Amino acid sequence: MGEVKRTKGFTLIEVLVSVLLLAVGLLGLASLQMVSLKNNQSAQYRTEATLAAYDIVDRMRVNRVVALAQGYDVGLGGAAAGDALAVADVTNWKLALAASFNGGDGIINTDPATGIVTVTVQWDDSRGSRKNTAAAIAAAREQQFSVSTQL
Repeated sequence: MGEVKRTKGFTLIEVLVSVLLLAVGLLGLASLQMVSLKNNQSAQYRTEATLAAYDIVDRMRVNRVVALAQGYDVGLGGAAAGDALAVADVTNWKLALAASFNGGDGIINTDPATGIVTVTVQWDDSRGSRKNTAAAIAAAREQQFSVSTQL
């Protein structure tokens, strides 16, 4: 009778399966890292939008009389038409938004009767869109942060 040889170690198929599983795991980690970076960028934009909105509100409180007379009011793509300080404040604010955000712009609306000002910061966050459909990217292009406060 012949003796049966027993092999020791891994077979080639076992090695290939383990390499395949390792490759899938590494691709999963890379995908997780990419999603994390997108979400962190979106969170950074929201934080900067909050700070920018409160920055212009503080500037308006310094020049309250002009702000209540709607001297700081401006729309998307527009420029302020108040006194020199209001024009400088809004111009610098809009330039900072354009520099800090992809497609950044802002809106300021003041209600002189109540003294309530609404500041809206808008930016393009299509990179942070979770879905790659055209509708999701279009919706992410116009991310907004609004704050209303009394002067």
